[in-house]
Amino acid sequence: MKHESSATGIEHVGIIGGGRMGAGIAQVFATLGSNVTVAESADQRAALGRVADGLARAHRLGKLGDMNPQAVLGRVSTVGAPDALPPELDLVVEAVPEQIDLKLGVLALVEKSVSPTTVIATNTSSISIAALAAGLTNPTRLVGMHFFNPVPASALVEIVRGPATDHHVLEKVRKWVSRLGKTDVLVNDSPGFATSRLGVCLALEAIRMLEEGVADAETIDRAMELGYRHPMGPLRSTDLVGLDVRLAIAEQLETSLGERFAPPALLREKVARGELGRKIGRGFYTWS
Repeated sequence: MKHESSATGIEHVGIIGGGRMGAGIAQVFATLGSNVTVAESADQRAALGRVADGLARAHRLGKLGDMNPQAVLGRVSTVGAPDALPPELDLVVEAVPEQIDLKLGVLALVEKSVSPTTVIATNTSSISIAALAAGLTNPTRLVGMHFFNPVPASALVEIVRGPATDHHVLEKVRKWVSRLGKTDVLVNDSPGFATSRLGVCLALEAIRMLEEGVADAETIDRAMELGYRHPMGPLRSTDLVGLDVRLAIAEQLETSLGERFAPPALLREKVARGELGRKIGRGFYTWS
């Protein structure tokens, strides 16, 4: 792309949504050396604050090398809406909540606002790329770019190839992921892709086991951590992802793949009570 920098491989990135995921994606690109513009309609100051907090944590952990966190933060700016993004972007990553109508509206607005050469990515964890591409004039530049939480610490980006995704778009995205210091897995468009489908399947069964009194949450998690060498058990992982996020993905997969992904009653009850996991301090565990 004409704005691509030989130093970073990607000069200017747009992020739609300044929540935990959007802020994490903004942080890793800014740390790479890219200029980043975050479009956040609710609270731009809070979005920038999340990036600042992430950079401060990375600095404390020695993850920034000799980079000054304030200097990295200086590469990040905010706007109030997707159509206020600078048009000449190398990449836009949509990271709004997992609601297909919301994503369709955002992606259509982005397509009208940015350069014809801008790659458009969606961070969806379960919604079909084909379904999202259906709202675009040019579906060849849409690709799934599924980051994991917390983005700065995660080693993986799941790249999802839609039926119309251009081969050259995939190659650019794979190169950018590599320059972020992460590894990609490339999968074809399918409900839940690879990671969400398997992760949700395991988490739902663990919740059913908890519901049935097979064991408590810590025991179920410890069994998977020690017996199968999982770095984190399925219930603790659900707390990290967010119970509301797990529920939304499960409902999406139930619609697409059938009853085996039906959310357990316990998951619905916890979400209804506002026990959403680590982000609010309580889910299957209590978090300080």
